[in-house]
Amino acid sequence: MYAPLGLRLKELEEQQAAFRNSLVCAFNQLLDLKDLNTGVHSTRLAEWAIRVARALNIPEEHMYQVEVAALLHDIGKVGVPDAILKKPGPLTAEERALMNKHPEYSWSILRLLPGLEQASLYALHHHESVDGSGYPAHLKGADIPLVSRIVCVIDAYDAMISHRCYRKGLGHEEAARRLRASSGTQFDAEVVQVFLPIAEAEAGNVFAAAGTSTAAVL
Repeated sequence: MYAPLGLRLKELEEQQAAFRNSLVCAFNQLLDLKDLNTGVHSTRLAEWAIRVARALNIPEEHMYQVEVAALLHDIGKVGVPDAILKKPGPLTAEERALMNKHPEYSWSILRLLPGLEQASLYALHHHESVDGSGYPAHLKGADIPLVSRIVCVIDAYDAMISHRCYRKGLGHEEAARRLRASSGTQFDAEVVQVFLPIAEAEAGNVFAAAGTSTAAVL
């Protein structure tokens, strides 16, 4: 006996969703293998992005795209050589140009996964600036997808507080000051306003997990 067509379609949709979720998890694991800090960073950003998105009244049905965009916005870094990603000093102009390609690489990967077209666009534009000085498309203000503006803010904050091979991470207060200072130019001011109380409330846990103090580096 064959299952009714409607039931069969439902089963196929569930199988496709399960396969897509498995791929998302696999890609996140790939980020862990590429750079442990990147994987942990992406998981933290996914949690923050959902909280900010809800505070900004993004509909609940869009939260999966928000989560995936925040989780895998840096998947394109698998296409950037380790010599550039882990360089202990300043990048040359040529190296910076290649590094700045990673949002496009992220888009080119995610857009191939059925159902992740929106997430791929959010990842593509997560380094745009509200004044138009970002990349890759030099979008301005509301032309930048809201989710991309969210990822931009929380990505920058997390990068500032995280240790890198070429510098120590900043403390929460200094990172927050820099976000505020660049509100309206690099960062969306409303997103910064919504995110900073979340970051401040969780700063202790985040820095403890990293083995540092919120006051370690000002």
